[in-house]
Amino acid sequence: MSRLPDYIYFEETPHNQLDRLVQELAPDQVAILVDEHTKQHCLPIVANDTYNIIEIQSGEIHKTLETCALVWQKMTELGMSRDSLLVNLGGGVISDMGGFIAATYKRGIRFINVPTTLLSQVDASIGGKIGIDFQGLKNHIGLFRDPEAVILSSVFLKSLDRRQLFSGFAEVIKHGLIWDRDYFDQIKSTKFPEEVDWVSLLKRSVEIKSEVVLADPFEKGLRKILNFGHTFGHAVETYHLDKGIGMFHGEAIIIGMIMEMHLSYQKEWLVDSDLEKVSKWLIELYGLVNTVPSSEELVQLMRHDKKNTADQINFSIINQVGACTYDVHFDELQIESAVEFYRNLNE
Repeated sequence: MSRLPDYIYFEETPHNQLDRLVQELAPDQVAILVDEHTKQHCLPIVANDTYNIIEIQSGEIHKTLETCALVWQKMTELGMSRDSLLVNLGGGVISDMGGFIAATYKRGIRFINVPTTLLSQVDASIGGKIGIDFQGLKNHIGLFRDPEAVILSSVFLKSLDRRQLFSGFAEVIKHGLIWDRDYFDQIKSTKFPEEVDWVSLLKRSVEIKSEVVLADPFEKGLRKILNFGHTFGHAVETYHLDKGIGMFHGEAIIIGMIMEMHLSYQKEWLVDSDLEKVSKWLIELYGLVNTVPSSEELVQLMRHDKKNTADQINFSIINQVGACTYDVHFDELQIESAVEFYRNLNE
Protein backbone atom coordinates (compact mmCIF):
# COMPACT_ATOMS: atom_id res chain seq x y z
CA MET A 1 0.00 0.00 0.00
CA SER A 2 1.34 3.41 -0.95
CA ARG A 3 2.32 5.79 1.82
CA LEU A 4 2.41 9.55 1.61
CA PRO A 5 3.99 11.88 4.16
CA ASP A 6 1.31 13.64 6.17
CA TYR A 7 2.69 17.05 5.15
CA ILE A 8 1.62 16.63 1.50
CA TYR A 9 -1.75 18.14 0.62
CA PHE A 10 -3.68 17.85 -2.64
CA GLU A 11 -5.81 20.97 -2.79
CA GLU A 12 -7.60 22.57 -5.73
CA THR A 13 -8.12 25.76 -3.71
CA PRO A 14 -4.54 26.28 -2.48
CA HIS A 15 -5.20 29.62 -0.79
CA ASN A 16 -7.56 27.93 1.68
CA GLN A 17 -4.97 25.32 2.62
CA LEU A 18 -2.21 27.91 2.97
CA ASP A 19 -4.36 30.10 5.21
CA ARG A 20 -5.21 27.08 7.40
CA LEU A 21 -1.55 26.12 7.71
CA VAL A 22 -0.45 29.66 8.55
CA GLN A 23 -3.11 29.84 11.24
CA GLU A 24 -1.98 26.50 12.65
CA LEU A 25 1.75 27.29 12.57
CA ALA A 26 1.22 30.83 13.92
CA PRO A 27 4.45 32.42 12.59
CA ASP A 28 5.31 35.96 13.59
CA GLN A 29 5.81 36.85 9.91
CA VAL A 30 5.17 35.22 6.55
CA ALA A 31 7.09 35.95 3.37
CA ILE A 32 6.27 34.44 -0.02
CA LEU A 33 9.17 33.89 -2.40
CA VAL A 34 8.18 34.40 -6.04
CA ASP A 35 9.70 35.15 -9.42
CA GLU A 36 8.24 37.48 -12.03
CA HIS A 37 6.12 34.69 -13.52
CA THR A 38 4.63 33.27 -10.33
CA LYS A 39 4.04 36.77 -9.03
CA GLN A 40 1.82 37.46 -12.03
CA HIS A 41 0.11 34.12 -12.58
CA CYS A 42 0.14 32.24 -9.25
CA LEU A 43 0.32 34.72 -6.39
CA PRO A 44 -3.29 35.92 -6.88
CA ILE A 45 -4.46 32.30 -6.50
CA VAL A 46 -2.59 31.79 -3.23
CA ALA A 47 -2.08 34.91 -1.17
CA ASN A 48 -3.84 37.74 0.58
CA ASP A 49 -2.43 41.16 1.39
CA THR A 50 -1.15 40.17 4.85
CA TYR A 51 1.93 38.38 3.50
CA ASN A 52 5.28 39.93 2.61
CA ILE A 53 6.42 39.31 -0.97
CA ILE A 54 10.04 38.70 -1.96
CA GLU A 55 10.69 38.59 -5.70
CA ILE A 56 13.69 37.10 -7.48
CA GLN A 57 14.52 36.60 -11.16
CA SER A 58 13.42 33.33 -12.72
CA GLY A 59 15.69 30.72 -14.23
CA GLU A 60 18.38 28.19 -13.29
CA ILE A 61 21.03 30.82 -13.98
CA HIS A 62 19.86 32.68 -10.84
CA LYS A 63 19.95 29.62 -8.52
CA THR A 64 23.09 30.93 -6.84
CA LEU A 65 24.55 32.16 -3.58
CA GLU A 66 24.23 35.71 -4.91
CA THR A 67 20.45 35.34 -5.17
CA CYS A 68 20.33 33.74 -1.72
CA ALA A 69 22.20 36.73 -0.29
CA LEU A 70 19.63 39.11 -1.78
CA VAL A 71 16.78 37.15 -0.21
CA TRP A 72 18.52 36.84 3.16
CA GLN A 73 19.04 40.62 3.09
CA LYS A 74 15.36 41.21 2.38
CA MET A 75 14.33 38.78 5.13
CA THR A 76 16.62 40.61 7.54
CA GLU A 77 15.17 43.99 6.54
CA LEU A 78 11.67 42.59 7.17
CA GLY A 79 12.77 41.57 10.65
CA MET A 80 12.01 37.91 10.08
CA SER A 81 12.94 35.73 13.05
CA ARG A 82 13.31 32.03 13.83
CA ASP A 83 9.54 31.97 14.32
CA SER A 84 8.87 33.26 10.80
CA LEU A 85 7.74 31.26 7.78
CA LEU A 86 8.90 31.28 4.15
CA VAL A 87 6.48 30.11 1.45
CA ASN A 88 8.17 29.02 -1.77
CA LEU A 89 5.76 29.70 -4.63
CA GLY A 90 7.28 28.55 -7.89
CA GLY A 91 8.96 25.82 -9.87
CA GLY A 92 11.99 23.70 -9.20
CA VAL A 93 14.40 26.60 -8.80
CA ILE A 94 12.30 28.27 -6.13
CA SER A 95 11.54 24.97 -4.37
CA ASP A 96 15.24 24.04 -4.22
CA MET A 97 16.64 27.48 -3.45
CA GLY A 98 13.81 28.68 -1.20
CA GLY A 99 14.19 25.61 1.00
CA PHE A 100 17.95 26.21 1.19
CA ILE A 101 17.41 29.88 2.06
CA ALA A 102 14.97 29.00 4.84
CA ALA A 103 17.08 26.14 6.23
CA THR A 104 20.13 28.39 6.60
CA TYR A 105 18.54 31.69 7.69
CA LYS A 106 19.16 32.08 11.45
CA ARG A 107 20.18 28.37 11.43
CA GLY A 108 16.82 27.40 10.03
CA ILE A 109 13.23 28.63 9.85
CA ARG A 110 10.11 26.81 8.70
CA PHE A 111 9.08 26.76 5.08
CA ILE A 112 6.19 25.59 2.92
CA ASN A 113 6.44 24.60 -0.74
CA VAL A 114 3.66 25.54 -3.13
CA PRO A 115 5.05 24.14 -6.40
CA THR A 116 3.59 25.67 -9.54
CA THR A 117 5.13 23.59 -12.35
CA LEU A 118 4.63 19.93 -13.14
CA LEU A 119 8.36 19.34 -12.61
CA SER A 120 8.35 20.83 -9.13
CA GLN A 121 5.09 19.12 -8.16
CA VAL A 122 6.24 15.59 -8.96
CA ASP A 123 9.93 16.05 -8.13
CA ALA A 124 11.65 19.14 -6.72
CA SER A 125 9.22 19.95 -3.91
CA ILE A 126 9.03 16.35 -2.63
CA GLY A 127 11.71 14.50 -0.72
CA GLY A 128 13.55 17.14 1.28
CA LYS A 129 16.45 17.86 -1.10
CA ILE A 130 17.26 21.56 -1.13
CA GLY A 131 20.19 23.43 -2.60
CA ILE A 132 21.74 25.74 -5.15
CA ASP A 133 24.13 25.58 -8.09
CA PHE A 134 27.75 26.54 -7.58
CA GLN A 135 30.34 27.54 -10.20
CA GLY A 136 28.24 25.99 -12.93
CA LEU A 137 27.70 22.69 -11.08
CA LYS A 138 24.04 21.81 -10.58
CA ASN A 139 22.78 21.44 -6.98
CA HIS A 140 26.39 21.36 -5.76
CA ILE A 141 25.65 23.02 -2.40
CA GLY A 142 22.70 21.86 -0.31
CA LEU A 143 21.24 19.69 2.40
CA PHE A 144 18.24 17.58 3.33
CA ARG A 145 15.36 19.35 5.08
CA ASP A 146 11.65 18.62 4.88
CA PRO A 147 9.16 21.48 4.54
CA GLU A 148 6.34 21.97 7.00
CA ALA A 149 3.97 21.27 4.13
CA VAL A 150 3.72 20.84 0.37
CA ILE A 151 0.52 22.07 -1.27
CA LEU A 152 -0.10 20.44 -4.65
CA SER A 153 -2.73 21.74 -7.03
CA SER A 154 -3.38 21.11 -10.70
CA VAL A 155 -4.82 24.63 -10.96
CA PHE A 156 -1.30 26.03 -11.47
CA LEU A 157 -0.66 23.81 -14.48
CA LYS A 158 -3.19 25.79 -16.51
CA SER A 159 -0.73 28.67 -16.76
CA LEU A 160 2.11 26.54 -18.18
CA ASP A 161 3.05 26.30 -21.83
CA ARG A 162 3.60 22.94 -23.52
CA ARG A 163 7.38 23.03 -23.18
CA GLN A 164 7.17 23.50 -19.40
CA LEU A 165 4.65 20.68 -19.14
CA PHE A 166 6.87 18.38 -21.18
CA SER A 167 9.83 19.21 -18.94
CA GLY A 168 7.89 18.02 -15.90
CA PHE A 169 6.53 15.02 -17.77
CA ALA A 170 10.09 13.69 -18.06
CA GLU A 171 10.12 13.01 -14.32
CA VAL A 172 6.71 11.32 -14.55
CA ILE A 173 8.09 9.04 -17.27
CA LYS A 174 11.11 8.31 -15.07
CA HIS A 175 8.88 7.21 -12.19
CA GLY A 176 7.23 4.63 -14.40
CA LEU A 177 10.52 3.38 -15.85
CA ILE A 178 12.20 2.87 -12.47
CA TRP A 179 9.29 1.63 -10.36
CA ASP A 180 5.99 0.71 -12.02
CA ARG A 181 5.73 -0.77 -15.52
CA ASP A 182 1.92 -0.62 -15.46
CA TYR A 183 2.12 3.10 -14.72
CA PHE A 184 4.64 3.55 -17.52
CA ASP A 185 2.39 1.69 -19.97
CA GLN A 186 -0.51 3.91 -18.90
CA ILE A 187 1.58 7.04 -19.45
CA LYS A 188 2.78 5.83 -22.83
CA SER A 189 -0.76 5.13 -24.03
CA THR A 190 -2.09 8.56 -22.97
CA LYS A 191 -1.90 11.47 -25.38
CA PHE A 192 0.05 14.11 -23.51
CA PRO A 193 -1.00 16.68 -22.45
CA GLU A 194 -4.48 16.69 -23.99
CA GLU A 195 -5.81 13.47 -22.40
CA VAL A 196 -4.07 13.58 -19.02
CA ASP A 197 -6.01 13.18 -15.77
CA TRP A 198 -3.82 15.63 -13.85
CA VAL A 199 -4.96 14.77 -10.33
CA SER A 200 -4.44 11.04 -10.89
CA LEU A 201 -1.04 11.61 -12.50
CA LEU A 202 0.17 13.88 -9.70
CA LYS A 203 -0.94 11.48 -6.99
CA ARG A 204 0.69 8.39 -8.50
CA SER A 205 3.99 10.11 -9.25
CA VAL A 206 4.12 11.65 -5.79
CA GLU A 207 3.29 8.23 -4.30
CA ILE A 208 6.20 6.62 -6.16
CA LYS A 209 8.72 9.26 -5.16
CA SER A 210 7.47 9.24 -1.56
CA GLU A 211 7.68 5.43 -1.32
CA VAL A 212 11.32 5.57 -2.38
CA VAL A 213 12.20 8.53 -0.15
CA LEU A 214 10.50 7.06 2.92
CA ALA A 215 12.55 3.89 2.49
CA ASP A 216 15.82 5.85 2.19
CA PRO A 217 15.50 9.50 3.26
CA PHE A 218 19.18 10.45 2.95
CA GLU A 219 20.06 8.65 -0.29
CA LYS A 220 22.31 5.95 1.15
CA GLY A 221 20.91 3.27 -1.14
CA LEU A 222 17.49 2.83 -2.76
CA ARG A 223 16.79 6.54 -3.20
CA LYS A 224 19.62 6.67 -5.72
CA ILE A 225 17.29 5.09 -8.29
CA LEU A 226 15.58 8.49 -8.56
CA ASN A 227 18.76 9.63 -10.27
CA PHE A 228 18.07 7.51 -13.35
CA GLY A 229 18.79 9.72 -16.36
CA HIS A 230 20.38 12.37 -14.19
CA THR A 231 24.08 11.47 -14.41
CA PHE A 232 24.15 12.10 -18.15
CA GLY A 233 21.22 14.55 -17.88
CA HIS A 234 22.82 16.95 -15.40
CA ALA A 235 26.01 16.98 -17.47
CA VAL A 236 24.05 17.81 -20.63
CA GLU A 237 22.11 20.49 -18.77
CA THR A 238 25.29 22.03 -17.34
CA TYR A 239 26.90 22.04 -20.79
CA HIS A 240 23.95 23.96 -22.24
CA LEU A 241 23.89 26.43 -19.35
CA ASP A 242 27.61 27.08 -19.79
CA LYS A 243 27.08 27.69 -23.51
CA GLY A 244 24.12 29.99 -22.91
CA ILE A 245 21.81 27.60 -24.79
CA GLY A 246 18.31 27.39 -23.33
CA MET A 247 17.41 23.93 -22.07
CA PHE A 248 14.82 22.82 -19.53
CA HIS A 249 15.75 20.27 -16.87
CA GLY A 250 13.32 17.67 -18.15
CA GLU A 251 14.66 17.96 -21.69
CA ALA A 252 18.15 17.11 -20.43
CA ILE A 253 16.80 14.20 -18.38
CA ILE A 254 15.12 12.70 -21.46
CA ILE A 255 18.52 12.69 -23.20
CA GLY A 256 20.09 11.22 -20.06
CA MET A 257 17.51 8.43 -19.83
CA ILE A 258 18.02 7.42 -23.46
CA MET A 259 21.80 7.26 -23.01
CA GLU A 260 21.52 5.40 -19.72
CA MET A 261 19.07 2.90 -21.19
CA HIS A 262 21.77 2.11 -23.73
CA LEU A 263 24.23 1.52 -20.86
CA SER A 264 21.72 -1.00 -19.48
CA TYR A 265 21.47 -2.61 -22.91
CA GLN A 266 25.26 -2.95 -22.98
CA LYS A 267 25.03 -4.88 -19.69
CA GLU A 268 22.45 -7.15 -21.38
CA TRP A 269 19.88 -6.11 -18.80
CA LEU A 270 17.51 -4.07 -20.95
CA VAL A 271 16.31 -6.06 -23.94
CA ASP A 272 16.74 -4.62 -27.41
CA SER A 273 12.99 -4.31 -28.01
CA ASP A 274 12.45 -2.17 -24.91
CA LEU A 275 15.44 0.03 -25.72
CA GLU A 276 14.15 0.58 -29.24
CA LYS A 277 10.49 1.14 -28.33
CA VAL A 278 11.08 3.46 -25.39
CA SER A 279 13.81 5.49 -27.13
CA LYS A 280 11.71 5.88 -30.27
CA TRP A 281 8.71 7.02 -28.23
CA LEU A 282 10.78 9.56 -26.27
CA ILE A 283 12.26 11.00 -29.46
CA GLU A 284 8.79 11.26 -31.01
CA LEU A 285 7.59 13.17 -27.93
CA TYR A 286 10.59 15.44 -27.37
CA GLY A 287 12.53 15.56 -30.61
CA LEU A 288 16.27 15.16 -30.88
CA VAL A 289 18.75 17.69 -29.48
CA ASN A 290 21.80 17.84 -31.72
CA THR A 291 23.92 20.08 -29.48
CA VAL A 292 25.10 17.24 -27.26
CA PRO A 293 28.76 17.47 -26.25
CA SER A 294 31.35 14.81 -26.91
CA SER A 295 31.64 11.86 -24.58
CA GLU A 296 34.95 13.30 -23.32
CA GLU A 297 33.27 16.58 -22.37
CA LEU A 298 30.41 14.74 -20.70
CA VAL A 299 32.80 12.57 -18.69
CA GLN A 300 34.60 15.66 -17.40
CA LEU A 301 31.30 17.17 -16.29
CA MET A 302 30.10 13.89 -14.78
CA ARG A 303 33.25 13.62 -12.66
CA HIS A 304 31.72 16.34 -10.44
CA ASP A 305 28.48 14.37 -9.92
CA LYS A 306 27.48 14.09 -6.25
CA LYS A 307 26.82 10.35 -6.56
CA ASN A 308 30.41 9.51 -7.45
CA THR A 309 32.64 7.48 -5.12
CA ALA A 310 36.40 6.91 -5.27
CA ASP A 311 36.67 8.76 -8.60
CA GLN A 312 34.18 6.38 -10.18
CA ILE A 313 31.14 7.76 -12.01
CA ASN A 314 28.04 6.07 -10.58
CA PHE A 315 24.93 5.47 -12.64
CA SER A 316 21.41 4.40 -11.70
CA ILE A 317 20.27 2.06 -14.46
CA ILE A 318 16.97 0.37 -15.24
CA ASN A 319 17.51 -3.37 -15.56
CA GLN A 320 14.05 -3.71 -17.06
CA VAL A 321 11.14 -1.34 -17.54
CA GLY A 322 9.73 -0.83 -14.04
CA ALA A 323 12.86 -1.77 -12.08
CA CYS A 324 16.13 0.01 -11.38
CA THR A 325 19.47 -0.56 -9.71
CA TYR A 326 22.14 1.90 -8.58
CA ASP A 327 25.89 2.44 -8.16
CA VAL A 328 26.69 0.83 -11.50
CA HIS A 329 30.02 1.67 -13.13
CA PHE A 330 30.89 1.90 -16.83
CA ASP A 331 34.16 2.55 -18.59
CA GLU A 332 34.68 5.44 -21.01
CA LEU A 333 34.23 3.22 -24.08
CA GLN A 334 30.78 2.17 -22.84
CA ILE A 335 29.91 5.81 -22.11
CA GLU A 336 31.07 6.80 -25.60
CA SER A 337 28.90 4.04 -27.09
CA ALA A 338 25.83 5.37 -25.25
CA VAL A 339 26.48 8.90 -26.53
CA GLU A 340 26.88 7.63 -30.07
CA PHE A 341 23.64 5.68 -29.78
CA TYR A 342 21.81 8.91 -28.99
CA ARG A 343 23.56 10.78 -31.80
CA ASN A 344 22.66 8.05 -34.31
CA LEU A 345 18.94 8.12 -33.52
CA ASN A 346 18.35 10.80 -36.14
CA GLU A 347 20.02 8.90 -38.96
